[in-house]
Amino acid sequence: MNLDLNGKRAIVCGSTRGIGRATAHELAALGASVVLLARNEKKLEEVVKELPSPHGQEHRYLVADFSNPEQVESVISEFVRESMAHILINNTGGPPGGEAIDADNASFLKAFEAHLICNQILVRALVPGMRAEGYGRIVNIISTSVKAPIRGLGVSNTIRGAVANWAKTLSMELGPFGITVNNVLPGATDTDRLEEIMRATAEKTGRSFDEVRAATIADIPAGRLALAEEVAAAAAFLVTPAAAFINGINLPVDGGRTPSL
Repeated sequence: MNLDLNGKRAIVCGSTRGIGRATAHELAALGASVVLLARNEKKLEEVVKELPSPHGQEHRYLVADFSNPEQVESVISEFVRESMAHILINNTGGPPGGEAIDADNASFLKAFEAHLICNQILVRALVPGMRAEGYGRIVNIISTSVKAPIRGLGVSNTIRGAVANWAKTLSMELGPFGITVNNVLPGATDTDRLEEIMRATAEKTGRSFDEVRAATIADIPAGRLALAEEVAAAAAFLVTPAAAFINGINLPVDGGRTPSL
């Protein structure tokens, strides 16, 4: 099985913590030159120094905030003037929790811009280079909510579904050019994001954090939370040459929790 990413360049978004950071490490270990993209330059500097370089590859970072699409467009436009990327990992923190009925218009628009519009900006900038190389891999880190909505995440459920269908559409459009587009759907993963959600749930329901955590785990057939590295491994496989004929799929990494195929 060909998992070698030597000679490939990957942009990994939201790569200063959690799943994004773990994915950056995994791709670097497989030989890719990694370009981190996030908003916190100090944390970016720390992570880029951590990345392995088994083939002597050089890693770097770009600074942009996904709450500012214009900034993202400016940064990626400057990048493609001098370089290209074979791999794009779209990943950014999810919207705040809450019921869909209680969310105002601005909450939906803000999430739509951060998750779909910024993804579109990056794809439009990078696809010409992928087409020229005859090799492209786009992986969107989304959520199992695209298969079964998660209670208390109304805005996230809505926007994640839009991203999933956007990705499926792109997979049909870009497949003929050697470019695949797939979605990785993390289930309950032991990250800062999940801890924030569980603490908010505990406060809202009057239960303890430990009770909320235990209830979350009880719904997972595997009997535990996922590790960020396990989600990263799935994303990494999808960007390798071995996964060339996998296109347009939603891949849950959830220990069997999602109640659908």
